[in-house]
Amino acid sequence: MPVSPRAWWHRAFLERRPSLSLGLFRLAVAWTVACHMLPSFVQMGDNYLSTAFKEKNFSFFPMFILRLVEVSPDWVVWAFVGLFCASLAAFAAGYYTQRSTVLMTLACYYFYALNSFHIGTLSFDILLVTLVLLCLTNFHGDFFSLDSVGRGKDSSYKRLRPCFLLRLLQLQLALTFFYTGLNKITAGGNWLTGNPYHVLMNYPAIGVVKDFPARGWLAQQPEVSYWLGLACVAFELLLPVALFVPRIRSAAIAMGIAFMVDLWLTLHVPTIFLFLFPPMLLLFIRPERLVAWIETRQARQAEHGRAMLLYDGQCGFCLESVRRLEVLDLFRWVDPLDFHKQPDVAHLHPSLTPERCRSEMVLLEPNGRISGGFDAFRRMSRHAPILWPLVPLLYVPGVPWMGRRIYAWVAAHRYLLHRSRRCGTNQCALPTAGNGKS
Repeated sequence: MPVSPRAWWHRAFLERRPSLSLGLFRLAVAWTVACHMLPSFVQMGDNYLSTAFKEKNFSFFPMFILRLVEVSPDWVVWAFVGLFCASLAAFAAGYYTQRSTVLMTLACYYFYALNSFHIGTLSFDILLVTLVLLCLTNFHGDFFSLDSVGRGKDSSYKRLRPCFLLRLLQLQLALTFFYTGLNKITAGGNWLTGNPYHVLMNYPAIGVVKDFPARGWLAQQPEVSYWLGLACVAFELLLPVALFVPRIRSAAIAMGIAFMVDLWLTLHVPTIFLFLFPPMLLLFIRPERLVAWIETRQARQAEHGRAMLLYDGQCGFCLESVRRLEVLDLFRWVDPLDFHKQPDVAHLHPSLTPERCRSEMVLLEPNGRISGGFDAFRRMSRHAPILWPLVPLLYVPGVPWMGRRIYAWVAAHRYLLHRSRRCGTNQCALPTAGNGKS
């Protein structure tokens, strides 16, 4: 039965699907932007300030934009550096995701207009298009983000969103491959009638080609180079089609990533080919498969036994904290438990008392290991993917000493942090709830 255009359009761009892959892609974009922009700030005097040699990209920007940016005093340039760094950090952390994306994108365009000599490349143009697409929504802040932690919903990894942003990013990559291949057979230096790949193999050592092991041999094999060039063109033209065919999609993704790695190893291409394009290829994996994989991990964790997190269920601040920890605990390693619902906590572990459970959260692992406060948080961070970047820092000498003292102060004064908004009864502020310890 034929599908109506309206049904096809809805299925292609408006069908509600999990947005978690966009959250993971946001991290790859943040890393790519940082690696592309931050090194250019090392030499501000040469790159962006009034003392810099500057080149304008007249084909990319309207003249009035270039003139407006050109009159920027140095303090404005430094202000944009601060704006970029702050918005990049917020974007990477998923904090006010859409706003931080817009601000970071504006800063990138500003520096591109100010001086395109150091950052103006075709790959950067592609990156800017990606950023503009991400400005359209906040869907990439649904997962692996401070925004999702703030919402406190442990099902954020399977939050459903219209799939148009995911589809636009897929189409961007597919069209990039297709037009790259098409350009090789329509522009000057046609790869069908000439042998540009062989010419590349005979470029000087400082040219576009790296000195990889097989380069010398290929330089002496024009026929092999010709057929390799044709294979490259065919791959770039066919990959966009293969990525949209479910039966061969997995193989197409793997081959696409291998192709990008090969380009990076053999040619002097920007690192965007390694940092951005492989994650874009992974966007073709159905997000439902990622959700199923996460839930399989959760079920396996339940079979092996979960750790138990004891907390004070009569404390609003504690309830909010546990709600956020459940968002961080993607694979359900921890099972939160209000110690007030236990007739005798000592039967769980001999060292447990109601007083200790009031004063700090306590983690009891399946192997019998027990820890509390900062140490419990540090143990849990090893099982929460969003906290993995913090794990090395939490074990730096001196950090545990400071962390335990900060945790103790927050635990002793937590009623100050949630009065009137998060705790309807405000029991934590009453002397009967642990004499100020809760």
